Amino acid sequence: MKKYDYLIVGSGLFGITFAYLANKARKKCLVIDKRSHLGGNIYCEDDDGIHVHKYGAHIFHTSNKEVWDFVNSFVPFNRYTNSPVANYKGKLYNLPFNMNTFYEMWGVTSPKEAEAKIAEQKAEAVKALGDREPQNLEEQALSLVGRDIYEKLIKGYTEKQWGRKCTELPAFIIKRLPVRLTFDNNYFNDSYQGIPIGGYNRLIEGLLEGIETKTDADFFADRETYVNLAEKIVFTGKIDEFYEFKFGKLEYRTVRFETEKINVQNFQGNAVINYTEEEVPYTRIIEHKHFEPENPAWGKDVTVISREYSTEWKDGMESFYPVNDEKNSELYKKYKALADSEENVIFGGRLAEYKYYDMDDVIARVFEITKIILKGKCSK
Repeated sequence: MKKYDYLIVGSGLFGITFAYLANKARKKCLVIDKRSHLGGNIYCEDDDGIHVHKYGAHIFHTSNKEVWDFVNSFVPFNRYTNSPVANYKGKLYNLPFNMNTFYEMWGVTSPKEAEAKIAEQKAEAVKALGDREPQNLEEQALSLVGRDIYEKLIKGYTEKQWGRKCTELPAFIIKRLPVRLTFDNNYFNDSYQGIPIGGYNRLIEGLLEGIETKTDADFFADRETYVNLAEKIVFTGKIDEFYEFKFGKLEYRTVRFETEKINVQNFQGNAVINYTEEEVPYTRIIEHKHFEPENPAWGKDVTVISREYSTEWKDGMESFYPVNDEKNSELYKKYKALADSEENVIFGGRLAEYKYYDMDDVIARVFEITKIILKGKCSK
């Protein structure tokens, strides 16, 4: 008999949710993480009482009541509403595209006027295409919202985010663009959204209560020892690394953060401001205080901001976003075929499944897996 039922490699949201549910089913788990802290990318650092989202803004949103009730059973969530603002050459526009945006863009005051203006600009793009389908992201965006919105609010931001010209990016990246003919700045359409009161670390601690954990523990540095500790492995790291890159390396985009403490109570008036012009090197500025308006830290004349820079991933960097183009998707299929043949390894999460996951979808995915495996309905 091995010491643990499950070795969980990676303490992100997938790993710690799995650990919680396995522990509840009386399975003995060990959670390891190569970082010096637990919680993966939802981890927060406390700075003067401000809960700093160390790896970028994490705003929980879902229409899945089971998931919402689950996370709120560990820590109550506040009613933070995501309403980002775009800054283009000093002029501010509300996101997502709505009547506030169109008023600022064109001076229109009615949905009918806005609809007519968008239709006029879309018609120009569709005429330029002729009978063919959009061949790249630029053509796709122009055919959906027209030149003004594309040039001011999409082009520069997207090119900084992906490190490529919009004419070099595939059209499928933008399948649709939300256009609202209402004065509604709420970015998400989900039934529930918010931030844990007291920060995400409270959720991390609640999920891992009573479970053995180990930080600064690199699975690949002592793979044989770790494998022999448990009956089964839950792997949430990079799937290509698990198979020693035998088919080649999958590609990612990564994000670099410059975090600064400023001696003012309120720096920018909003949690997230996107900088959509190409000349500004960062994609956005996050002011962490705004995620928790109920936090007593609001009374202090100090705030913390983070500038985000999107860059191409290289060895040694954190892997943030999968590059789901045709080349990488085909490469992932080869690794997925190997993973499907494993009897004692469960692959889950953004890196192991090479897909972008919202937080609620991660938890729902764990629910789906554990409802099967923890009831003995399959071999894993």
